[in-house]
Amino acid sequence: MAPLIVAVMPIGLVFGAVAATKGLSSLEVVMMSALVFAGGSQFVALDIWTHPASWAALGFSALLVNIRHLLMSASIGTKMPAFSGPARYAAMLLLADEIWAMAEVRAGESRLTPAWYAGLAVPFYLAWVLAGLAGSLAGAFLGDPKALGLDFLMAVIAPTALVTGPAETLAALATALVATRLPLLAAVAAGVIVVAVARVFVG
Repeated sequence: MAPLIVAVMPIGLVFGAVAATKGLSSLEVVMMSALVFAGGSQFVALDIWTHPASWAALGFSALLVNIRHLLMSASIGTKMPAFSGPARYAAMLLLADEIWAMAEVRAGESRLTPAWYAGLAVPFYLAWVLAGLAGSLAGAFLGDPKALGLDFLMAVIAPTALVTGPAETLAALATALVATRLPLLAAVAAGVIVVAVARVFVG
């Protein structure tokens, strides 16, 4: 669980910071992260964000990006006999690519229980929401996103987040930070990648 949280937090921080420079309040950032809970869709939404926002465009883009969740839900749903109806619906609301992958592995090795799933999904969910909040608070002081290269970060992260997991997105983030001459943040992102990969593959 820890590697997932470590990997997702920098991405959430960048999301929150960019959202703040787009004019979203901290409350709006928290609500978006809490209700959408889909990094790819959220980054795409920021990329096409206007004032006033086109709700039809935002909704359609979120549908296209997250339509894979229908297949993931159908797959993992057949492995939840221990879940009540409401618990199963709640589990699907907290579904993410990483949660689905780990739950599938768990279901192949042992019984998938609500307690195990909650212990995996809830901390991941809270880490994403709180990282977005922290990023939005910091982003409020950043000013023009182009001055710091955050517009370039969006161009790199958004497409990567659509098709990969946190480790790959973090690698793209670190590369973009180097290109935008933010070496300290690049070093932090690179360090997080090393820790996450080591925890996953070395133990």
